[in-house]
Amino acid sequence: MPSDIDPRSGFRLPLPNREDLDEAGKKIYDRGTTPGATIAGLQGPAGIQLYTPKAAPYLTALNRYLRFETGLSPQVREVAILATAREMDSQFEWVAHEPEALKEGVPQATIDVIKYRRATASLADTDRVAIELARQVWRDHKVTPELFAEGKALFGPNRLLDLVLLMGNYAGTAALLATVDMQLHAGKKPLLPIP
Repeated sequence: MPSDIDPRSGFRLPLPNREDLDEAGKKIYDRGTTPGATIAGLQGPAGIQLYTPKAAPYLTALNRYLRFETGLSPQVREVAILATAREMDSQFEWVAHEPEALKEGVPQATIDVIKYRRATASLADTDRVAIELARQVWRDHKVTPELFAEGKALFGPNRLLDLVLLMGNYAGTAALLATVDMQLHAGKKPLLPIP
């Protein structure tokens, strides 16, 4: 582990003790230590949120809405998260979400297309468009009219924009994880081929 990483938190800041937190912080702490409430627990975004307790409820509510209430299928949701994690080279997000994607029925072949940045032509339209959208947004910083039209036809304008908001939410999380150099949980191996 790098020398500036706190061994308890797994990132560049120590985890505060629960008793030292205000009520908002205690809620974040309790959520992060409740089994099943988060994918990564306090060694992840919940731990970072202990340093932003006023923003945390909004971030949590937005993430919950984007993941579970937009009407996007769980498979499309996880494809979009993985595509964003890949474009951000976010090893932590990838390691957290590849198992989620498999659990939600994303085929390993689709995961490998994202992981190894392969061509998307052979994929189901929704997966292909979600991956290409992430690639164009995060790599090219521009979405072609053709891809936008295809995405709008597949998802409808509202869900298409919710899909982009989901990707933006995970890109923001990737930025936080990179800033604090979040380490993988003990025993977890990197799954993304990053030079």
